[in-house]
Amino acid sequence: MSFFRLAHLSDPHIGPLPRPKWRELLGKRATGYINWRRGRHRAHDMDALAALVADLRAQKPDHVALTGDVCNIGLPAEFQFAAQWMRTLGEPDEVSLAPGNHDAYLRASVGLMVREWRPWISGDAPGTGFPFLRRREGVAVIGLCSGVPTLPFVAAGKLGAAQLQRLEQMLDATRDDMRVVLLHHPPVDGGGSIRNLQDHRDFATVLARQGAELVLHGHAHSISRKVMAGPDGPIPVLGIGSASSIGRNPRRRAAYYLIDLDVNARRLHISARQLGADGQFHSIATQQWAERPGGKGAPVALWL
Repeated sequence: MSFFRLAHLSDPHIGPLPRPKWRELLGKRATGYINWRRGRHRAHDMDALAALVADLRAQKPDHVALTGDVCNIGLPAEFQFAAQWMRTLGEPDEVSLAPGNHDAYLRASVGLMVREWRPWISGDAPGTGFPFLRRREGVAVIGLCSGVPTLPFVAAGKLGAAQLQRLEQMLDATRDDMRVVLLHHPPVDGGGSIRNLQDHRDFATVLARQGAELVLHGHAHSISRKVMAGPDGPIPVLGIGSASSIGRNPRRRAAYYLIDLDVNARRLHISARQLGADGQFHSIATQQWAERPGGKGAPVALWL
């Protein structure tokens, strides 16, 4: 029996925000900075984030999936500080990052992201861009980038035809592995045009043809469990809340997933761990996905 333990967190929105230079507050950054100063920063607590990282590391994951929004308004200093923080999760080859809209905040932010975060957004084959592919012990981790620069007050994402074409090729080439797809935006409709993944239908078409064993995302700052259609059955789609959130709504408090992949049996055991009122993290939900009888088809869900 071969288990691969994967931890999934998202949207840490690391603070405090560095003091920007005036020339850095052009366009969308100006509105984002005002929003942060007016109160957005109070929704994200770095002590809660530190507690989450400590609890996560204690679970000894083999790999960590981080689905974006590490930054807030894409300042140069944010990327450098975020790179230091990501090293607290593990070595870069043990941590895979799918950037979000707050990371690709402006066109200038995209270049900074690629330069400062290359170790976390590179695949086994160097210099391949997005999506990247990392194969680990029978598990294929595929990282997409749905973060794109947008107008103020727009948080939509897009993958684009080139990423989707490469995704289809990677899914086909790794079908003997347990394939885990990472992206920031939820790949299902429901966020509205200014928050949606704009080409979510094209993404769904690729997965309906090629399949995957698991899709992980962030963006919504809440825990969610949905499914997408695969060629042989439903594909689990898991969303997780902000890793630094201290909101009163239980669905929106700091949380992360711990996923044990049984590579031989092609089975998933999923648990969510969330910050409690006592300041500790506790398991709040467990789900198991097991391969269909006969060894064919996508896993089916079994609540435990």
